[in-house]
Amino acid sequence: MGFVELAESAHADGVRPVRIHYREAGRGRTVVFLHGGWGYGVYPIERQVQAFGSQVRFLMPDRSRYGQSSRTAGEMPIDFHQRAARETLALLNALAIRRAIFWGHSDGAVIAAMIALTAPERCERLVLEAFHYYKNKPASRRFFERFSAHPEHLGEKTQEALAADHGRDWREIVSRNCAAWMRIADGARPCTEDLYDGQLGRLAVPAVFVHGALDPRTEAGEMEAVRGVLPRSEIRMLRSGQHSPHSEPSAWRKFNAAAAFA
Repeated sequence: MGFVELAESAHADGVRPVRIHYREAGRGRTVVFLHGGWGYGVYPIERQVQAFGSQVRFLMPDRSRYGQSSRTAGEMPIDFHQRAARETLALLNALAIRRAIFWGHSDGAVIAAMIALTAPERCERLVLEAFHYYKNKPASRRFFERFSAHPEHLGEKTQEALAADHGRDWREIVSRNCAAWMRIADGARPCTEDLYDGQLGRLAVPAVFVHGALDPRTEAGEMEAVRGVLPRSEIRMLRSGQHSPHSEPSAWRKFNAAAAFA
């Protein structure tokens, strides 16, 4: 484990300096794991570290607002993905990491794609898991509404994992992320507007999309839309996978085979 101090970060607007906590495991070329909107602890990557750690160094930062990194008050801005992309690059600059494989899960997959669109020279390749393309997620609206208002309705094991990761204010982290997604959706015109301002088709970095066919956060036709703008992309749909194939007992082996970190 380690910490890096950044002079500032738009993802932690109003906090200076910004302290970023990171974990690392393994050895070899660097894979940067970018966690989802509820942090690292709910979907840890121990199975991947065990499988690939002899050949790959996993770097696992907590974005500001999460885990042991600097916290800030107030709602998450609707452009938090872009802000987090800039923060991630600043972290890598501080650690003197010029180029890496980026593995993003959920919100982290959005951030990884944005890094690749703005700084492709920093990316060896991408592994995009539980990817989000649309801004508006009607099928998830009730989910976001429920846990924005009542994060305490989450299951006991999920609450324990969140508390271990974030401490007492884990409820605020869940609530703010869900609320941010609702505000992103409310601002989407038309309803199929994407998170990348129509630029995802410019993605030039080699990428594999690893997606659970049963992912409840995926809209009907969403991954087909990705294929439409990236017709040559590799999309691996895992039949038994849900929102986190890498950590699910029924899907993690297939995830590892698709990600092929080593």
